[in-house]
Amino acid sequence: MRVQLVPLRRLAGIVLAALLTFGIAAVPAAAAPALRQVMFVGNNWDGTVDVIEASGGYSRVGRLSVVPDKSQRLSEIYLNPIKLAFYLGIQQGPGEGHDQLVDDMYTTPTGDALVVSRPSFADVVSIDLATGALRWRFPVSGFRSDHMSVSPDGRSVAVSASTGNTVHVLDIVTGRQLGSFATGDKPHENIYTGSGRYLWNSSIGEVNTALDEPWLDFTKGDRKITIADTTTFKVVRTVDMRSRLDAFGRKDLSDAVRPAIFTPDESKLYFQVSFFPGLIEYDVATDKITRVRDLPQNPATDPNRTTWVNDSRHHGLSISRDGAKLCVAGTMDDYATVVDRATLSPGPLVTAIKPYWATVSADGRDCVISEAGADRVTAISFATGRAVASVPVGDHPQRVRIGQVPAGWTAP
Repeated sequence: MRVQLVPLRRLAGIVLAALLTFGIAAVPAAAAPALRQVMFVGNNWDGTVDVIEASGGYSRVGRLSVVPDKSQRLSEIYLNPIKLAFYLGIQQGPGEGHDQLVDDMYTTPTGDALVVSRPSFADVVSIDLATGALRWRFPVSGFRSDHMSVSPDGRSVAVSASTGNTVHVLDIVTGRQLGSFATGDKPHENIYTGSGRYLWNSSIGEVNTALDEPWLDFTKGDRKITIADTTTFKVVRTVDMRSRLDAFGRKDLSDAVRPAIFTPDESKLYFQVSFFPGLIEYDVATDKITRVRDLPQNPATDPNRTTWVNDSRHHGLSISRDGAKLCVAGTMDDYATVVDRATLSPGPLVTAIKPYWATVSADGRDCVISEAGADRVTAISFATGRAVASVPVGDHPQRVRIGQVPAGWTAP
């Protein structure tokens, strides 16, 4: 009698089917680890990130270094004259005499790594949140990395290469480049719209010269909003605010769009521009500036524009979840305020030392600002416009972002 041998591959399939039929193989998949929502504060000058509670008391959860490879990076820089020249230029220019070691940061969807842009090292890196080790590194084009934005699905991160006039879009887990597109001079802020279909980038031009008088504004370079399709990374539209500002009667204002925020329905864009202590409202459908609001100026602020940080007067915006209120960081005027969006009227001026960013808390109740000049973050109630908490952090906090870590996480 001949014995028919069943191929191993087929036999495995038969066995698996039998096990599934009788329920023997119905072993539940390992449950995903529970995650905790937190807030990350990037301490730009010392290369650390403070992790604090994302609402409530905002107490500190931990601190980690995002420059574990600092010695290696500095060795590479000092052995390359061109890299060294740009490194020193960043240090003495936008760094105000300091290294810029962390600008922006976002966590991976599983909360196991923190992805960070590091201006002085011209890169984006992924830091393992369990070990503090480097997972991957992506050198950007040019010699400086800047603001980032994470896609709504959390899978990709966009970073501005500020001297390369390029936005790179990376897979947030692997660091692989998914695409890129060209921008105006010195790309800065990035915002995803259309459920992630489009990416808006604003370029701010040259901010490190002393040519700061209004009549010299043309020397600042090609500044515009560049809108790219994230499926093709092709530029679908550009918006130069120069003509829009002129049409509104504000030829005196710079067209360098700084921090910006959309309303929840994405019908309006609110933004700050270089040298201006105030807000601008842009209607997306009509492609027009509809309102400009000058905000209070601190009489103690030095009127010499060359003393203002990287051409900023005000730098930092957030919006309440219902879209009713805006939160403004009045950087050089040393205050923050909650603005009623219907009237654009400011609320109480909350004293803050060089406020540099504004983020909404996890519960939506507060605006959280970084005080770069005081090494702390402060929460301001959207409801009352008053400060409700302050927490000390590291040296020169700038970007503040909500992310997630495993429940029970402790800093490595």
